[in-house]
Amino acid sequence: MMGTFFQHINSEVLRELIAQTKTSLCYAAPGIQEMPATEIVALSKNIGPELISIFLDIDENVLRMGYGTLEAIKLLQDNGVKIQHISGLRNGLIVSDDIGFSYTPTALFLEKEEAETPILNAMRLMPEQIREAMARLSPASKVIALAQAQTDEEIKHIQELVTEIQPEKLNIQQLKEIQENLTSAPPIKFDIARQVRVFQPHFQYVELSLTGAAIQRNKLNLPRSIQKIGMDKELEGRLKTTFDLLDKNGSASSQALEKELREIRENFTPSLGKNHGRVILKKSLSTFEKRIAELREKIEEYQKTLAGNLERELEKSKEMIVNYYLPVVQKNIPDHLYGTYGDNPTDENIEKWLSRELNKAFPTAESLVQKIQLDVNYKDVTFDTLNREDFLESIQKAYPDKDWEKAYKEFRAAGESK
Repeated sequence: MMGTFFQHINSEVLRELIAQTKTSLCYAAPGIQEMPATEIVALSKNIGPELISIFLDIDENVLRMGYGTLEAIKLLQDNGVKIQHISGLRNGLIVSDDIGFSYTPTALFLEKEEAETPILNAMRLMPEQIREAMARLSPASKVIALAQAQTDEEIKHIQELVTEIQPEKLNIQQLKEIQENLTSAPPIKFDIARQVRVFQPHFQYVELSLTGAAIQRNKLNLPRSIQKIGMDKELEGRLKTTFDLLDKNGSASSQALEKELREIRENFTPSLGKNHGRVILKKSLSTFEKRIAELREKIEEYQKTLAGNLERELEKSKEMIVNYYLPVVQKNIPDHLYGTYGDNPTDENIEKWLSRELNKAFPTAESLVQKIQLDVNYKDVTFDTLNREDFLESIQKAYPDKDWEKAYKEFRAAGESK
């Protein structure tokens, strides 16, 4: 198997390569997992740590991406295996004696280290390629390459090669800081991150809200001085009278805006039920955001004309109340009107009094006009919501023509093997 050019390399294969090493080992990668690290510790006791070259990128992001673990690094440290730091290292190189591979390490944040279905992530290196890689990697590995050279010509060629990287000594303080950061803010479990990412390209949760627009829902509590006219004494104090301040279909009403928002919500963001909220397909986002932009323009236009329309609507409402109560007052003139206008108050007197009383309760147009805000809040899917028993049923009901079963199987498969 080791003779084929294209290979699959994971932690298990690395362990096997390390275990068969007889004379020297070079391992260069962003990070290292515990399985190969454990085998390196065992190897160091057989051939000596001085014949083992380990190069890693000691960086917090490397560990958060799942290229390796802090425990594996500490295991090597504690057992006297020297680690050198190469900033930005992302390729992998493993050289066991005269066998070498260049490979792409697996970031567990993105995918599992496959075992059942091998992924061809490595290429076998020819002997001259191995020596050149070692010579260019570091001064220490160049020494090993020279020791492995078979002829004077090979030795001369390696000596002429320029070492391109100057690895740094492991910074113990930096390692401690990384450990503290990972302890205070632990990375998300990689199997969970992978599972969530199965559905992330498909949809996300979205919340739509329109605030400050529904002025037509305001109600007016009629002044008691007007309410009690002609009222039975037994009912007085118990009966409360309110009045819709504005005509729900008038020019100051925001019903058209609210209707358009409802249509956008229903057309683009189906509900998955009260336990899940509303979602939107990511491939619908462009049209959805176009509709939202159009609605924002209408809101802006509505707000510009609102103040003038509102003033007229309030006057119309006031006039309606005065006209309604005028005959009531005519039949039941309160003593206050006799005291103010004499024994025969005119209709004009009554209208002025009704208007004054209503003015005390009526809000001004300015006090009703607020900043109208349309909020669109996106939220990414989470493992908890995806893992609920009714999730698959809910998403299938919302989008019946899409094969969610396939994505759900991928979701399950993305977890760690048991």
